[in-house]
Amino acid sequence: MLIINGTVHPMDGPIIGNGYVAVSGSKIAQVGPMENCPRSWEGEVIDAQGGHVCPGFIDAHCHLGMFGDALGFESDDGNEETDPCTPQLRAIDAINPLDRCFSEARAAGVTTVLTGPGSANPIAGQFAAIKTSGRWVDAMIVKAPASMKLALGENPKHVYHNRDETPVTRMATAAIIRENLRKAVEYGEKLDRAGQDEDADPPDYDTKLEALLPVVRGELPVHIHAHRADDIATGVRIAKEFGLRCVIVHGTEGHLIPELLARENIPVITGPALGDRSKPELANMSLETPAVLHRAGVPFAICTDHPEVPVQYLPLCASLAVKGGLAPEDALAAITINAAKVAGLDTSLGSLTPGKEADIVVTDRCPLELLGQVRAVLAGGRRI
Repeated sequence: MLIINGTVHPMDGPIIGNGYVAVSGSKIAQVGPMENCPRSWEGEVIDAQGGHVCPGFIDAHCHLGMFGDALGFESDDGNEETDPCTPQLRAIDAINPLDRCFSEARAAGVTTVLTGPGSANPIAGQFAAIKTSGRWVDAMIVKAPASMKLALGENPKHVYHNRDETPVTRMATAAIIRENLRKAVEYGEKLDRAGQDEDADPPDYDTKLEALLPVVRGELPVHIHAHRADDIATGVRIAKEFGLRCVIVHGTEGHLIPELLARENIPVITGPALGDRSKPELANMSLETPAVLHRAGVPFAICTDHPEVPVQYLPLCASLAVKGGLAPEDALAAITINAAKVAGLDTSLGSLTPGKEADIVVTDRCPLELLGQVRAVLAGGRRI
């Protein structure tokens, strides 16, 4: 595959005003200006006709395939609201890749998503990074698990208050998280002792603690749902107590504490900012949050939180960040290379770097322009 005559956004270097991208198999082979383009090419050629060529878009936080489109309870599989601690739940056991929103994602150039459980539970379960092309989720997996979902603030309070169960306060939500992380630490210590001392008895198998072991060992990051600044602080506090790799998801009030997030070097997945302030935690929602975080040096990505905002509007969410003061190329980075970095996928995705997977979007104008059209989408070098 050869894509020619386009404004190329490599995302690992400067924009190429009139360039090409060559694909070999499933990988990017060459990127450069048209004067260096191969003169002969065996295979399909896509003429961008002066349009734009960029990496496939990455939604770093959504629930695609977890809440079925227009199907109601039968396909609502994102929240197991019967237990506040469910780390053993795996997104891949709930994702329906035949949900029509996957085709809408592909048509919009969204080639990879991080998807998983919602925020009903303090410890909700395991997210997965998957491609949006395919019919069999096992063949779509990029990384699973990709993160462990934790949730603070209003959502767990609301769910369990309605059930007259704990947690109904922020204190109890944090306590449940701490309690189970501490149990996982002790579980791991007992396993280690049993492995070193044949007289030591191993602990009884515990599916929840097994799922939390990679978290407390620093092998699996936690993605912490937190809107308010105080909830963000609680998430960072718990992460520091247990030495966790932490990403703040939503960070609605991140613009109120940017220097504190920068000091802690905590990445933030911002959004969605396309919608109303539908609950108290969103009172300070602002389009300026990504720009403020960027100026402070906070690593960030932009998400849709699908179905809160339909996944196909990921580029629109990035363009709203431009309206809020973010430079266009920085907004594009927030749904490509920076999203890949925050998700831990940047060794293979997020930029048009030779050797990386050939996930590519061709648009007829700047990909963040509302009236622009997607001309072609490639995933793993295959036109989808």
